This record gives sequence, structure tokens and C-alpha cells, in this order.
Amino acid sequence: MIGPFIVIVAGITTAWLAVRSSDGLVTEDYYKQGQAAGETLSRSRRAEALGLQAGLRLTESSMRVRLLSRQADAAFPPSIAVTLSHPTRAGMDQKVMLERDGDAYAGNFRLPAAGHWLVLVEDDARTWRLMGSIVLPAAAESLIGGGDTAEKRKS
Repeated sequence: MIGPFIVIVAGITTAWLAVRSSDGLVTEDYYKQGQAAGETLSRSRRAEALGLQAGLRLTESSMRVRLLSRQADAAFPPSIAVTLSHPTRAGMDQKVMLERDGDAYAGNFRLPAAGHWLVLVEDDARTWRLMGSIVLPAAAESLIGGGDTAEKRKS
């Protein structure tokens, strides 16, 4: 009799957990989230239309980003936001604002753990964005963004 009793208790516990806990996948503001996703895609398309590419160089304590563009008259912002996100560990994510420093953007930065990272580079007005992935530590400059690199110029 102990076997069927354990099954009944486990079934009641499972039903109680299903009713009490949040689904997590269903959101109340799905329409707003859909609009935000559309806006995000349009910002990525804007960066693609401008022919933007970013070269990232990370050291233990600093980050340097060079912006490149196919357009000779491209105007680059005074600052950019760079977000490094770990695909599985949200607690390790970092966001840093970089100020223009000569032909690139530079700032202090704490090099995260080794491994695969997602990188998001945005202008301060949030009109365009570049997204890519890098593997750290990287000995050379890592490029994100894309398009034809033959006609790109340094910022």
C-alpha cells in the first residue's frame, strides 16, 4: 500500500506546485514586448544600412572599441554603451559607457570570466545597435557587425 500512497502524495504535490507557481513563459505585456522587439530589429537594420562594424580590444582593466563604417561621412556619437552578457549566467553581465578617445572609444572595464560572451554596442541615442559574440580571453581585436569591409574607414 505504500507505493500507491507515495504516488498519490506526489500527484497532489505536483498539482499544488502547478497551481501556485508562476508560468514564467506567459507575460502580461506581450504587446509591448513585441513592439520592443520590432524596435530592436529596426536598430540592427539601421546599423547594417550604415555599414557599421566595431572592433573590440579587451584587457584585464580596460576596453577599447573602434567603430568602422562604409559611409565616408558617417558621424560617430561622443559615447557608446557596450554590454557583455553571458549566455547562461546573468549575474556576470556587464554594461559600460565608453567615451570617445581619439579615433576610438575607451574606458575602464573588468575583464569577465573566460568563455563565450554576447556583445551589444549601441550609440548613446539608441538609434543603432551592433550585436555579436566573442570568446574571451582574446589576444587580438574582435570584430562584430558586418557587411563589406573593403570600403570601411576608421572612426
